[in-house]
Amino acid sequence: MKHHSPSFEAIKPDMGSSFTCLYFPKNENIKSHVWHYHPEIELIFVCGGSGKRQIGSNISYFSEGDLILIGSNLPHCGMTNENTNNDYEVVVQFSRDFLGSELWNAPEMSRIFQMLETAKSGIVFGDEVKKMLQDKIKAMCEASYLDKLVKLIEILDVLSTSSDYKILNAGKYYLQTQKEDNDRINLIFNHVKDNFKNQISLEEVAGLATMTVPSFCRYFKKITNKTFTQFVNEYRITHSLKLLAEQPMSITEICFESGFNNFSYFNKTFKEHTKQSPSQYRKEFSNILA
Repeated sequence: MKHHSPSFEAIKPDMGSSFTCLYFPKNENIKSHVWHYHPEIELIFVCGGSGKRQIGSNISYFSEGDLILIGSNLPHCGMTNENTNNDYEVVVQFSRDFLGSELWNAPEMSRIFQMLETAKSGIVFGDEVKKMLQDKIKAMCEASYLDKLVKLIEILDVLSTSSDYKILNAGKYYLQTQKEDNDRINLIFNHVKDNFKNQISLEEVAGLATMTVPSFCRYFKKITNKTFTQFVNEYRITHSLKLLAEQPMSITEICFESGFNNFSYFNKTFKEHTKQSPSQYRKEFSNILA
């Protein structure tokens, strides 16, 4: 099987602008599934739909759209594909000093500056702020020149004052390491993404990383703040959440389709991650949509 290192994405600002603002109609962001990173900060808004996201070592499920702020060089993939059923997606990318380094010394910008620092671990915003900013984000895509810039600053200001958010990677996941380390850990992430439905042994992934098993376990925990088993289980549980919400499959079928080969272990792991059983989650999700 062919494995890919994370793709470095070179980003060029829009003509006549200091940043990039991309609008993708349904299913048109065909590169969103590619594991990649870039020095630019990225704000992603997904209008409607549901799917899986992977930001750093965090794998999670979203529904009713998504609003995420991703810091510089934080590897990510996911969001939208042909199964997401979102209305559209907006991707805004800007360098840390896109308006000059002195800007952040202004007291009016201190909250935004702090938020961008926090975004190095990835931030997902909740439904309240997502709904509040939906029209403004879409209007930014349709604005020109100075008006587009003003709208971006306004959006960042609203986000920086919101308490409706969650940090995706606890601790310091963001890779302040050598490129070799970045490539190695992302090779492992890609391997899990491609093979999570199968059994993945520590010997297998340690071999991919050209390490002994004990060395790999220490290395992976140091980089991601979680064990390899925790990481794989998180990926499988996230996949099961999507299936429970979207597919008319039995819970037993979902267990095996998500890579678990033991139903009792699946139930135990699911409860550890969600604080409820798979059947409770499915019922609760159905009640929300009813």
